[in-house]
Amino acid sequence: MSEARQGSTAQGLGAAGPLDAVIVGAGFAGLYMLHRLRGLGLSARVFEAGADVGGTWYWNRYPGARCDVESMQYSFSFSEDLQQDWRWTERFAGQPEILAYANHVADRFDLRRNIQFGTRVVSASFDEAAQLWRIETDRGDRVSAAFCIMATGCLSAGRVPEIAGMGEFRGPSYHTGQWPHEGVDFAGQRVGVIGTGSSAIQSIPVIAEQAAHVTVFQRTPNFSVPARNGPLPPEYERDWKASYAERRSRARTLKSGIIYNFGETSALAVSAEEREREYQARWEAGGISLLSAYTDLALDKEANDTAAEFVRQQIRSIVRDPAVAEALLPTSHPIGTKRICVDTGYFETFNRPNVTLVDLRASPITRVTPGGIATRDAEYAVDSIVYATGFDAMTGSLLKVNPRGRGGLALAQKWAEGPRSYLGLMTAGFPNLFTITGPGSPSVLSNMIVSIEQHVDWIADCLAYLRAHGVACMEATPEAEDAWVAHGNEVAHRTLYPQANSWYMGANIEGKPRVFMPYIGGVGVYRETCDVVAASGYEGFRLTRRQQAAAAE
Repeated sequence: MSEARQGSTAQGLGAAGPLDAVIVGAGFAGLYMLHRLRGLGLSARVFEAGADVGGTWYWNRYPGARCDVESMQYSFSFSEDLQQDWRWTERFAGQPEILAYANHVADRFDLRRNIQFGTRVVSASFDEAAQLWRIETDRGDRVSAAFCIMATGCLSAGRVPEIAGMGEFRGPSYHTGQWPHEGVDFAGQRVGVIGTGSSAIQSIPVIAEQAAHVTVFQRTPNFSVPARNGPLPPEYERDWKASYAERRSRARTLKSGIIYNFGETSALAVSAEEREREYQARWEAGGISLLSAYTDLALDKEANDTAAEFVRQQIRSIVRDPAVAEALLPTSHPIGTKRICVDTGYFETFNRPNVTLVDLRASPITRVTPGGIATRDAEYAVDSIVYATGFDAMTGSLLKVNPRGRGGLALAQKWAEGPRSYLGLMTAGFPNLFTITGPGSPSVLSNMIVSIEQHVDWIADCLAYLRAHGVACMEATPEAEDAWVAHGNEVAHRTLYPQANSWYMGANIEGKPRVFMPYIGGVGVYRETCDVVAASGYEGFRLTRRQQAAAAE
């Protein structure tokens, strides 16, 4: 971080007395939340563990890291000048460009002066008598605030597996979610990559171009579609910017918050030949619109099988070794029920002579040795290990802080059998604690920027309402929370999603409850629900006015 930026972080952090709000995290959610609170004239401080802004895009610097939502849609809409001025260079922006965008937003709106970097929140407790959140950090800060807003992200708590012997390995090890900021030079090295999820699928082709040899350890094959990434055509950019308002408005009504070419019929209502042409056209176009080709791919297994088998046939046609191709075929879950990956040359990489695939279903890893990785059947010598093993998604970053609500109740205790919330915004028993894109909201099933903006705007409007009506305390009622959780489960189980052992279900973390965590009803439906709740005076929330709170003390 530059001296100018370091200096700016120190300003505006020494306000005496309780703050209106503490925000945890300076990714896109934390940045926009701070901007909105400032606009309301509220005092706020952001605590950020990293040395600068960006959140997910600050930490995830692994080779090939890239967004799977098109650049023109993966960006803020709250400022017309911002969205007109910023120029994306690629159809799907890479991590460096997205991080540059986050820095531009922080600079443009002078946000750093209220952000304390290099600071991790280690404790957040609700003081019932004072009706304040007491926040403590690893640097010894003790701050009080009326509201605590968790902008900690859904994919920010890295998961490193527990494998015997990990500490004995002589070479360097890396997790894709905690990549060295100076980068890694794999030239001439033998690299072992454990995992074949999104970060592995993006990084393996890049690492294979550098390394002497790459050994990929795969437990579960994943569906992936080509990005067909390239420079952003100027005419495409001009077209989007000329009609940004209409496009943004439409995106907010859609299921995913992303504008695609949506099919309007069942996959089973057309001939096999017509389906093949449609899937092929979308495969050639690139991106994840393949899953939008027909209306029932997420609902009907027979329909889903048509898309899944199409992708499996593509893999068979790309990978020259039939045995390797078969090992790469995803068969354990319907397509799309795990986060579908978007790649650049992933399957083609297995045609390289310096890439070996190890099928852990046939021969599981038994331990890490000083010189490599041992499976039940063989030992593979490697100089470096890359753990592309994902995240403790949705709840991990929240439970790291583990806020304590009424009666000292810890969030980990409240969520022992799975996360419970009302609208993914608040959880009963934790007054004045908001979770941006928390469990129970569309979050990871959507364009995250669309969902972030919707949550931040809802919270900001809510805080303005509370101030105008003299409300000191707001919390979800247990009844509203129970009803929302039941609704979320009902909607999820109408789909194929629960059939997969995915991180949506917490299945990648040993001992984590198997609960479908995001809300699958869609961004548009969810937004309407939130708007109705707000318009009704925040139905389902208990509001305590200041005089009522004082009388109760």
